[in-house]
Amino acid sequence: MKLILTQEVPGLGSPGDVVEVRDGYARNYLVPRRYAIAWTKGGEKQVATIRRARDARGVRDLGHAQEIKRDLERLSVRLTARAGEGGRLFGSVTAADVVSAVQAAGGPQLDRRRLQLPGGIKSLGRHEVPVVLHPEVTATIPLEVVPA
Repeated sequence: MKLILTQEVPGLGSPGDVVEVRDGYARNYLVPRRYAIAWTKGGEKQVATIRRARDARGVRDLGHAQEIKRDLERLSVRLTARAGEGGRLFGSVTAADVVSAVQAAGGPQLDRRRLQLPGGIKSLGRHEVPVVLHPEVTATIPLEVVPA
């Protein structure tokens, strides 16, 4: 089945890419979760729109990604969160929280979907948060979660 990706899907592609996948994968996973839409001849206009939006918010090239990586790794990002006994957080620190903390620390604007935080951060202390800026460049944000 031919699809147009609307979101980043690891191992498959980026928004605006036209991909060919098995029918069951498309019907049961990609389309219901709104990661993709069915490809049609009229969908070419949607592909152009999605790609323009991706290019506007994305990293221009490898050199630009390396500049952003250098900026991110120099930052010292602190995030306050409510915590209980033993340093366990009430809830968790999400990718959106990390992006807003990076901006507050004077860092560049990031897309939260680029952060590699599958389950969130659930404890106080120092954490390393990987960010995929480019297929060849992955930055690491030093993050310190402190009690509120």
